[in-house]
Amino acid sequence: MTYTIRPFEPSDAGALSDIALAAIRNIGANAYNSAQIDAWAGRHGGADMYRQRAEAGHVIFVAVDEGDRPVAYALIEPDGHLDRLYNHPDHTRQGLAQLLLRAAEIYGRDLAMTRLYTEASELARPSFERAGYTVVERRDFSIEHEGKAVPIHNYAMEKTLD
Repeated sequence: MTYTIRPFEPSDAGALSDIALAAIRNIGANAYNSAQIDAWAGRHGGADMYRQRAEAGHVIFVAVDEGDRPVAYALIEPDGHLDRLYNHPDHTRQGLAQLLLRAAEIYGRDLAMTRLYTEASELARPSFERAGYTVVERRDFSIEHEGKAVPIHNYAMEKTLD
Protein backbone atom coordinates (compact mmCIF):
# COMPACT_ATOMS: atom_id res chain seq x y z
CA MET A 1 0.00 0.00 0.00
CA THR A 2 1.14 3.52 -0.74
CA TYR A 3 0.71 6.25 1.86
CA THR A 4 0.91 10.02 1.58
CA ILE A 5 1.48 12.62 4.28
CA ARG A 6 -0.70 15.71 3.92
CA PRO A 7 -1.95 18.57 6.09
CA PHE A 8 -5.04 18.16 8.26
CA GLU A 9 -8.42 19.01 6.80
CA PRO A 10 -11.39 19.70 9.10
CA SER A 11 -13.21 16.71 7.59
CA ASP A 12 -10.42 14.46 9.02
CA ALA A 13 -11.37 15.19 12.63
CA GLY A 14 -13.68 12.24 13.21
CA ALA A 15 -11.27 9.79 11.59
CA LEU A 16 -8.37 11.06 13.72
CA SER A 17 -10.41 10.63 16.88
CA ASP A 18 -11.25 7.07 15.82
CA ILE A 19 -7.58 6.33 15.00
CA ALA A 20 -6.42 7.46 18.44
CA LEU A 21 -9.03 5.42 20.28
CA ALA A 22 -8.37 2.32 18.17
CA ALA A 23 -4.64 2.65 18.81
CA ILE A 24 -5.09 3.17 22.55
CA ARG A 25 -7.51 0.29 22.92
CA ASN A 26 -5.86 -2.23 20.58
CA ILE A 27 -2.15 -1.45 20.48
CA GLY A 28 -2.05 -0.10 24.05
CA ALA A 29 -2.98 -3.52 25.39
CA ASN A 30 0.52 -4.69 24.49
CA ALA A 31 2.04 -2.58 27.28
CA TYR A 32 -0.72 -1.30 29.55
CA ASN A 33 -3.44 -3.00 31.61
CA SER A 34 -7.18 -2.50 31.06
CA ALA A 35 -7.54 0.14 33.81
CA GLN A 36 -4.68 2.14 32.31
CA ILE A 37 -6.15 1.86 28.81
CA ASP A 38 -9.58 2.99 30.02
CA ALA A 39 -8.06 5.97 31.83
CA TRP A 40 -5.90 6.89 28.82
CA ALA A 41 -8.84 6.60 26.42
CA GLY A 42 -11.00 8.62 28.81
CA ARG A 43 -8.62 11.58 28.49
CA HIS A 44 -8.84 11.57 24.72
CA GLY A 45 -10.75 14.47 23.17
CA GLY A 46 -13.31 13.91 20.45
CA ALA A 47 -13.40 15.16 16.88
CA ASP A 48 -13.99 18.80 17.85
CA MET A 49 -10.66 18.86 19.67
CA TYR A 50 -8.77 18.40 16.38
CA ARG A 51 -10.58 21.25 14.66
CA GLN A 52 -10.01 23.50 17.69
CA ARG A 53 -6.32 22.62 17.90
CA ALA A 54 -5.84 23.32 14.17
CA GLU A 55 -7.64 26.66 14.53
CA ALA A 56 -5.32 27.49 17.46
CA GLY A 57 -2.24 27.08 15.25
CA HIS A 58 -1.31 23.49 15.98
CA VAL A 59 -0.16 21.56 12.94
CA ILE A 60 -1.51 18.11 12.21
CA PHE A 61 0.20 15.88 9.67
CA VAL A 62 -2.08 13.14 8.39
CA ALA A 63 -0.99 9.90 6.75
CA VAL A 64 -3.60 8.78 4.25
CA ASP A 65 -4.02 5.63 2.21
CA GLU A 66 -4.55 5.47 -1.55
CA GLY A 67 -8.20 6.47 -1.09
CA ASP A 68 -7.21 9.58 0.94
CA ARG A 69 -8.50 7.95 4.14
CA PRO A 70 -6.57 8.95 7.29
CA VAL A 71 -4.69 6.04 8.87
CA ALA A 72 -2.18 7.82 11.16
CA TYR A 73 -1.32 11.32 12.31
CA ALA A 74 0.99 13.54 14.32
CA LEU A 75 0.00 16.78 16.06
CA ILE A 76 2.68 19.36 16.81
CA GLU A 77 2.18 22.48 18.88
CA PRO A 78 3.77 25.85 18.01
CA ASP A 79 6.51 25.42 20.64
CA GLY A 80 7.75 22.10 19.21
CA HIS A 81 5.77 19.84 21.52
CA LEU A 82 4.72 16.74 19.60
CA ASP A 83 1.50 16.12 21.47
CA ARG A 84 0.09 13.17 19.55
CA LEU A 85 1.36 10.39 17.31
CA TYR A 86 -1.19 7.67 16.59
CA ASN A 87 -1.39 4.93 14.03
CA HIS A 88 -4.48 2.85 13.28
CA PRO A 89 -3.85 -0.79 14.29
CA ASP A 90 -4.53 -1.99 10.71
CA HIS A 91 -1.65 0.15 9.42
CA THR A 92 1.17 -0.48 11.89
CA ARG A 93 4.67 -1.56 10.86
CA GLN A 94 4.44 0.37 7.59
CA GLY A 95 6.91 3.14 8.50
CA LEU A 96 4.16 5.71 9.06
CA ALA A 97 5.48 6.87 12.44
CA GLN A 98 8.85 7.59 10.85
CA LEU A 99 7.25 9.51 7.97
CA LEU A 100 5.17 11.59 10.37
CA LEU A 101 8.10 12.27 12.70
CA ARG A 102 10.18 13.34 9.70
CA ALA A 103 7.41 15.73 8.60
CA ALA A 104 7.34 17.21 12.12
CA GLU A 105 11.13 17.60 12.08
CA ILE A 106 11.10 19.38 8.71
CA TYR A 107 8.35 21.65 10.02
CA GLY A 108 10.37 22.41 13.16
CA ARG A 109 13.51 23.17 11.19
CA ASP A 110 11.58 25.43 8.80
CA LEU A 111 10.45 27.46 11.82
CA ALA A 112 13.96 27.51 13.34
CA MET A 113 12.91 25.47 16.37
CA THR A 114 15.86 24.23 18.39
CA ARG A 115 14.16 21.05 19.62
CA LEU A 116 11.10 18.86 19.42
CA TYR A 117 9.83 17.13 22.53
CA THR A 118 7.12 14.69 23.52
CA GLU A 119 5.79 12.31 26.13
CA ALA A 120 5.89 8.91 24.45
CA SER A 121 4.00 5.84 25.53
CA GLU A 122 5.83 2.60 26.18
CA LEU A 123 4.85 1.48 22.68
CA ALA A 124 5.73 4.71 20.87
CA ARG A 125 9.12 5.06 22.54
CA PRO A 126 10.97 2.83 20.00
CA SER A 127 9.60 4.86 17.07
CA PHE A 128 10.82 8.07 18.63
CA GLU A 129 14.22 6.52 19.39
CA ARG A 130 14.57 5.40 15.77
CA ALA A 131 13.86 9.01 14.76
CA GLY A 132 16.69 10.29 16.97
CA TYR A 133 14.81 11.27 20.11
CA THR A 134 16.43 10.55 23.47
CA VAL A 135 14.73 9.71 26.73
CA VAL A 136 14.97 12.51 29.27
CA GLU A 137 13.12 10.60 31.97
CA ARG A 138 10.45 8.04 32.65
CA ARG A 139 7.35 9.78 33.96
CA ASP A 140 5.25 7.85 36.47
CA PHE A 141 1.97 9.56 37.27
CA SER A 142 -1.72 8.89 37.81
CA ILE A 143 -4.77 9.65 35.72
CA GLU A 144 -8.04 10.26 37.54
CA HIS A 145 -10.65 7.96 36.03
CA GLU A 146 -14.03 6.99 37.43
CA GLY A 147 -13.10 8.20 40.90
CA LYS A 148 -9.79 6.35 41.02
CA ALA A 149 -6.19 7.36 40.52
CA VAL A 150 -4.85 5.00 37.86
CA PRO A 151 -1.04 4.74 37.81
CA ILE A 152 0.52 4.89 34.35
CA HIS A 153 3.80 5.96 32.79
CA ASN A 154 5.33 7.44 29.68
CA TYR A 155 8.68 8.88 28.63
CA ALA A 156 9.70 12.51 28.32
CA MET A 157 11.77 12.54 25.12
CA GLU A 158 13.39 15.19 22.98
CA LYS A 159 15.32 15.71 19.80
CA THR A 160 17.69 18.59 19.24
CA LEU A 161 17.37 20.24 15.85
CA ASP A 162 20.71 21.49 14.52
